[in-house]
Amino acid sequence: GARLVLWDFDGPVCRLFAGYSADRVAAALVDWLEKAGLKELLPPEERDHPDPHVLLGAVHRSHPKDLVDEFEERLTREELRAVPGARPTAYADPLIRAWAALGVGLAITTNNSPRAVREYLATRGLLGCFAPHIYGRTQDPHLLKPDPYCLDRALDAMRVPPAKALMIGDSPADVAAARKAGVPFLGYARNDRKAEQLRSAGAPVLVDSLEAVLGVVRR
Repeated sequence: GARLVLWDFDGPVCRLFAGYSADRVAAALVDWLEKAGLKELLPPEERDHPDPHVLLGAVHRSHPKDLVDEFEERLTREELRAVPGARPTAYADPLIRAWAALGVGLAITTNNSPRAVREYLATRGLLGCFAPHIYGRTQDPHLLKPDPYCLDRALDAMRVPPAKALMIGDSPADVAAARKAGVPFLGYARNDRKAEQLRSAGAPVLVDSLEAVLGVVRR
């Protein structure tokens, strides 16, 4: 019964770094900071963190906006390099097309760059199912999920009350953002580790495949 489905991108729609590891991206960004003489900006426990968004947040907390902007742009370029090797999540493409055919609104709400999202969706012929409702990372890391900023933007733009929407996500940050926005949440957990993370974060419903969701929508 959802009038709007908010999709996290990296996970539910595709594995962005399937062919271009997020660890590799994080290492490249740390290496750039080191060459610039700025590696000390990062606490030791974050220098080897596999999540590039953690690195972006660390730089944001400790340095002026011009460096944050350059760091974010470098992260965006790395995500764009990852797009050709991204692996579609099983059943995501037909589920997106089925919901679109039924007239359900679709939006992307992600911590990834909207440029990378558009590039990927275009390669799959799915851009028309979402555009212009792609709400991704801005140059203000404070607004990354778990902040509900990108969800609120989608709800406001599409004029749908939170209770009539649904978010599909695969991380504790997605759970928290949906809760803050008042949006019902469906967790996608492709392995046991993801499932445990989502349960611990309070996700009420989990699926390990989108096939079941596609079956419900088609019925």
